[in-house]
Amino acid sequence: MNIRLTGIVLGIVFVIFGLAASIAVGKSMVPLHTVIDAFTSFDGSREHLIIRTVRVPRALMAMMVGASLGMAGSIMQAISRNPLAGPEMLGSNYGAALLLVISMFVFGFTSSLIHMWAALLGAGLACLVVFMLGSLGRGGLTSIKLILAGATINMLLASMVQGILIFSEESLDEMRFWMAGSLTGGSMEMFVRVLPYMLVGMAGALVLSRQINLLSLGDEVAQGLGLKIGLMKTAALFIVMCLMGGSVAIAGPIGFIGLAVPHIVRFMVGLDYRWIIPYSALLGAGLLLLADIAARFIFPYQELPAGVVTAMAGAPFLIYLAQRREKR
Repeated sequence: MNIRLTGIVLGIVFVIFGLAASIAVGKSMVPLHTVIDAFTSFDGSREHLIIRTVRVPRALMAMMVGASLGMAGSIMQAISRNPLAGPEMLGSNYGAALLLVISMFVFGFTSSLIHMWAALLGAGLACLVVFMLGSLGRGGLTSIKLILAGATINMLLASMVQGILIFSEESLDEMRFWMAGSLTGGSMEMFVRVLPYMLVGMAGALVLSRQINLLSLGDEVAQGLGLKIGLMKTAALFIVMCLMGGSVAIAGPIGFIGLAVPHIVRFMVGLDYRWIIPYSALLGAGLLLLADIAARFIFPYQELPAGVVTAMAGAPFLIYLAQRREKR
């Protein structure tokens, strides 16, 4: 118990270090005392403005998005009982992207409030469709049917997003950086609007961690222990919708954080989701902060989207997981 609590403290320190590094490190390095002065004795200088209006909001977005992806991934792997399941497997990434693209480039809505609701509803509807398809047939919802339904819906939604964007070169240029999963163009107004929903999702995941623990044992075992399976899976769907909808609205579809983080955490703390979920939040936040920092330096004159960096690191990890599962 003490070791796990110590791990939580170390995780918080890791996230704080990532926040500080994200604010101070970039194409132009900012001394730590300048960062502190930007808040304690703001003088309106260029450095202070960049810190307060660009780097701090971006660091906060990376922290919240990474934490949300880590928690959503751990919940998905618990309820599907499949280690290769990530939150993107529910179609939530491209579900949010599709409704967002439709609201922006088909109907011409420019309000961040409408964009937020489009992302949240798109993520929720995609999750709902995947769960419904995965529940059809004999045996109800199984991990294999859930993954197959998620992969199918993901491909369908991704092709629909590309189909809409390809008709407008201007729209494609505007959206392609966001579609790769970028924190660069994240709107602080959007972040403030979706933050309450992300916090609700995080709080719900922590409160229901014990029930999620039972779900990870299988439907029959959980039902035998008195858990209402349908109600619990609906609650889990709502939590994932809040976490993923908010994340995609801010930063676009960032992959592999939700897939990889729960595996690393299980190696550290075991199979108890009462610990896996908070550890996943901290590790996800820290890793996305580091990925966003790395994205600034891979090319000297061009900044990569953070989603590209996570994909570069996550693809070998996914191959390793698939091979390990095949051997078993």
